[in-house]
Amino acid sequence: MTTSNAQMTQSILQSLPQPVLVCSAGNQIELVNYAAEAFFGSSSSVLTRQRLDDLIAFGSPILSLVDQVTFRKAPMTEYRMRVGSSRFGADRTVDVYASPVLEHDGQVALLFQERTMADQIDRQLVSRGAARSVSGLAAMLAHEIKNPLSGIRGAAQLLEQSVSGEELPLARLIRDETDRIVKLVDRVEIFGDDRPLEREPINIHVVLDRVKLLAQSGVASGIKLAEEYDPSLPPVLGNRDQLIQVFLNLIKNAAEALSKTKNPEIRIHTAFRPGIRISIAGVKERISLPLEIIIEDNGPGVPQDILPFLFDPFVTTKTNGSGLGLALVAKIVGDHGGVIDADSQPGKTRFRILLPVAGTPEPRKKKKREAAQ
Repeated sequence: MTTSNAQMTQSILQSLPQPVLVCSAGNQIELVNYAAEAFFGSSSSVLTRQRLDDLIAFGSPILSLVDQVTFRKAPMTEYRMRVGSSRFGADRTVDVYASPVLEHDGQVALLFQERTMADQIDRQLVSRGAARSVSGLAAMLAHEIKNPLSGIRGAAQLLEQSVSGEELPLARLIRDETDRIVKLVDRVEIFGDDRPLEREPINIHVVLDRVKLLAQSGVASGIKLAEEYDPSLPPVLGNRDQLIQVFLNLIKNAAEALSKTKNPEIRIHTAFRPGIRISIAGVKERISLPLEIIIEDNGPGVPQDILPFLFDPFVTTKTNGSGLGLALVAKIVGDHGGVIDADSQPGKTRFRILLPVAGTPEPRKKKKREAAQ
């Protein structure tokens, strides 16, 4: 290979957004690209002094994949493999593409495609389907449950006026629990609200400043709230009140998780992240979601067995929680054309919301234009 071709190959390798490693015989790491440095949290000079066995957790199927590719001298792909490494804490789920380097016998190239965002978007679609199921349940609850509950509450009030002192707390318990069930039904009914949102271009930092003010005087009183804003963010097409509800709910959850944490802190990040695009109903073009807002806390984290289902209705980590708060957050974010995902480990929990900028075509308006034609 000529010098110019080698330089071009190196340039192409470094421009790839996916992490790439090249290993020689004995699994010695010979070459990494910039994305691999970021993925494994080490520089090229450090990584190339190690073997793949040192970098990947013991017993990882990636090691056997490299052995098979070396033996067969043919490319192989494994999907949804869990990669563990002391360098990035919790396991990551990746697709791994392995191929022999034809010009160098014994060398294998590995490309890692992290599945986090794709899986999170898939779960968002599942969660939205679950929310629609809750919508049907809400209609049934409102009709079939709230009416008899009204009668039960009225009877409890009458009992309070006639029972003796020892039985009075039981009558009050019936009334209070009836009120609690009614409030729960009211919250579930929100999922059945399919009215179009009234949206306008909004500076997301104005929303976040309002949320921060409300949180400091209420749900997050006594907790350090830090911010790291990108001042050049374009406006989002959104509903101010509903966006306030989303971020206030996330900060409230974070504050509750920090109740037993020393030096509790909640951080709010914003950034412009081009490159993530999804398809939504009613719009032919794929929609870009470049506005990133992250709510991060240093609490104990979310149990890993619950994390994949965190946005499903009735899933909660709280003893007395209803499991509807994050489901409603996901619904509102979805109504804005965005997605939300969560990543958690002890000492660091992050909720990330991706939203489109103002000017993105809206499904309802597009349908109306098509109907008019």
